[in-house]
Amino acid sequence: MSYETLRHLADSYGLIVMTGVFVVLIGWAFLPHNREANRRAANSIFDENDHG
Repeated sequence: MSYETLRHLADSYGLIVMTGVFVVLIGWAFLPHNREANRRAANSIFDENDHG
């Protein structure tokens, strides 16, 4: 494989793969079963208890 071939694959398919991974990770965060964990994480800075 030449440099130009690898560059073409990275420019075209690499962008598609990275976009797909981004969409999946964003979608994963909004799944209904993650709602309580997201709420806890959002409110953790307001906890009176110091866990650290």
